[in-house]
Amino acid sequence: MITIAIAGKPNSGKSTFFKAATLADVEIASYPFTTIKPNTGIAYVKVDCPCQEPAIQQELGGKSCGKCVDGVRFVPMGLLDVAGLVRGAHEGRGLGNEFLDELRQAEAIIHVVDAAGGTDADGNVVDLGSHDPHEDLEFFKTELNLWVCGIIKRNWRKIERKAELEGLKIERLLAEQLTGVGVSEEQIKAALLEPTSPDRANFRSWSDDDLHTLAAAVIRRSKKMVIAANKADNAPHENLENLKKGYAASEGERVIPCSAAAELALRTAAKNKLITYVPGDADFEIVGELTEKQRKGLEKIRAFLHAHGGTGVQTILNYAVFDLLDYVVAYPVEDEHKFCDSSGRILPDAFLLKRGSTARDLAFAVHSDIGESCLYGVDARTKLRLGEKHELVNRDIIKIVSTK
Repeated sequence: MITIAIAGKPNSGKSTFFKAATLADVEIASYPFTTIKPNTGIAYVKVDCPCQEPAIQQELGGKSCGKCVDGVRFVPMGLLDVAGLVRGAHEGRGLGNEFLDELRQAEAIIHVVDAAGGTDADGNVVDLGSHDPHEDLEFFKTELNLWVCGIIKRNWRKIERKAELEGLKIERLLAEQLTGVGVSEEQIKAALLEPTSPDRANFRSWSDDDLHTLAAAVIRRSKKMVIAANKADNAPHENLENLKKGYAASEGERVIPCSAAAELALRTAAKNKLITYVPGDADFEIVGELTEKQRKGLEKIRAFLHAHGGTGVQTILNYAVFDLLDYVVAYPVEDEHKFCDSSGRILPDAFLLKRGSTARDLAFAVHSDIGESCLYGVDARTKLRLGEKHELVNRDIIKIVSTK
């Protein structure tokens, strides 16, 4: 399953974001290092379900497939809430070693920032607006770069000699060194092609500054990020605008305002049947008895939803999966005429796959045995057989033909 990490300095709202997205039982408190061991859970991306298409509606008799909410499907993904990052983490300060080690398994990072400026660099509570969130963005990237650079430098002379004596490609040797960080040879090749990166052909003369520059390029290629401007409901307007325009323009990373606390409140209220709320929606409906305090709290949240089009949490999850990582959703079926499995369940499953995946890749996602015995796929909409190299597109419904 795809895994995305939630990261940032202590007390920025990471665990609140994680709990809001997963409804997992985690500790939340307003002091640094509440999270020591990583929390893992299941979150969901929100997509339109194909069951609303006319041909499938005909099979359903105008009903829902039973796997969606009013035509909205939620597809599972893995979420990892890691310990807070502090300055000097690459040298082991705080829980730095554990933090950086845990990031290896993540395909992308949701960097949660306290946009309200109510916590200092180490996560201690300060007056709202007294800390510049830009500093948190810069130090986070610096720590990641120093982490990767340190790994390269530890064995740089050995790598250099091996490349020279054995004639091995420098990108292959660097990839071997950075395997534990989750960096591929292709990503290093791409990093070396960046205009600011050191000249690959002259690796023997690379300086410490060159290694730092390369490390920064490797991070950009291997650890894609979206910035969650959290606590936006308490953030000055200029803070949000500066983050969205300034940082996004300079680093090329999208900044999305959010309120993890608002999302958690809405999902908890919906769970307790006080409201009806679909994650990602820009409004909710009150259906239960509320106290005056609860009603006022919900109305404050409603104002934030209307201003921002939602709490931002679902938007961030969807952006990370579909825009940053370029995944698509595919639906495997056994009967391409009725869009169902052998038990008659229509569109029973949905899988997230990297864009460029084939029917065989989908078969492996369903089960390794089916993948190994896969013969070909059939597009359930067109009833056409798919070639071995045919790339799936978003919302494809595919029959897997195998010997199993």
